[in-house]
Amino acid sequence: MSKAEALRRQADVFSALSDPTRLSLLLMLAAGHPHSIIMLTGDTGLTRQAVTKQLHALEHAGLVSSVRTGRENRYTCRSGALREARDFLAEVSTLWEDALERLKGVVEVDRVA
Repeated sequence: MSKAEALRRQADVFSALSDPTRLSLLLMLAAGHPHSIIMLTGDTGLTRQAVTKQLHALEHAGLVSSVRTGRENRYTCRSGALREARDFLAEVSTLWEDALERLKGVVEVDRVA
């Protein structure tokens, strides 16, 4: 995967996570067992169509997956995309910490001079 593709994937994940409804659905799915649309709508007060729309956004970002069981889909949380997002944030955090340390060194040198 190219750097541009990897950044696009991260952007999709963070975009999906930016919505409170999707975050709520993801938290329900993170419990570990598959949920149907009906199970998820009962806890949110949203319509099945609204929950389906939000789940499609999460699925597009790689945060959830679905399996057809009979007449319904069962959704589960996929930890891989969340792990990649966490690793990305750790990398960015390290870069910022390094930049702040360099800035601190420059400011301290200017104070002495």
